Amino acid sequence: MPLDQLSVRSDSAAANMAADFLLLQHYPDPTRARWRHYQWHRPAVTFGYAQKIAEVKTQLGEDAAELDLCRRPTGGGIVDHRDDWTYALVIPPKHNLGAARAAESYTAVHQAVVDTLNKQSCPAILQPPETVARAEAGPAICFARAEPADVIHATSGDKIAGAAQKRSKRGLLFQGSIAQLVVGTIDWDQFETEFSEALADLLQESLEPCPWPEPWDEMVDALAEDYASEAWIERR
Repeated sequence: MPLDQLSVRSDSAAANMAADFLLLQHYPDPTRARWRHYQWHRPAVTFGYAQKIAEVKTQLGEDAAELDLCRRPTGGGIVDHRDDWTYALVIPPKHNLGAARAAESYTAVHQAVVDTLNKQSCPAILQPPETVARAEAGPAICFARAEPADVIHATSGDKIAGAAQKRSKRGLLFQGSIAQLVVGTIDWDQFETEFSEALADLLQESLEPCPWPEPWDEMVDALAEDYASEAWIERR
C-alpha cells in the first residue's frame, strides 16, 4: 500500500493535535501509512499526555501565558514549536515497524531524518545511548536534553530532533519536531521532498500525495474543541 502524503496545513495547537490523533484513529483506510508536515497559527507549546500542567507552567515560566498550550495524545516532554519543523507519521499496525518496539521505530524514523539532513551537508547523527544524562525532576523541555536515538548536531552536540509515540489497535502515531535554528540554513522545501522519499523507502512503500479525507474539517473542529478545553489541558 502507498504512503499517503497529506498537504501542509497551519492551525491552532488544539486543531493540530486533533488532526494527528484522527490520522491515527479515524483514517478512512487504516491499512495505508500516512504522514504530514504542518505549521502553527501562533506561538505554541505542546506537552506529553501524562504531564502535570502545573509542572509544565513552572518550566515555561512567564512565557506560559503568551503561548498556545495543548496536551498531546502522545507521551514525552515539553515541545516548543516557535521555531520547529513539525510532522506526524502513522504506520499501520500490520507493518513490521508499526508492530516494532518503541526504541526500534524511534531509531528508524530518526535515521531517516539524519540521512535527509546529511544530503544538505547538515552534520546530523543519532545520539548514542551511553552519553545520555539522567532526567531531572518534572517534565523535560524537549530540546534542552537529547535522549537515546534523538538527532543531534555532530559538531555542537545540540539536539536537532525529537519525537513522541502512541500505539493503538489502529497503528503507531509518531509526532516529530526538528529545531530549525540548530539545523541552520538549508532548503526546507527540498528537505520535505527528500524526507518524504526517505519515509517511503523506510516503509518500503510508494509515495502518493493525496487530498485530506472528507469530512475532515468537521471532525478536526469537533475534537479540537475538546483539546482546547480546560478539562483536557489541565486534566493532570
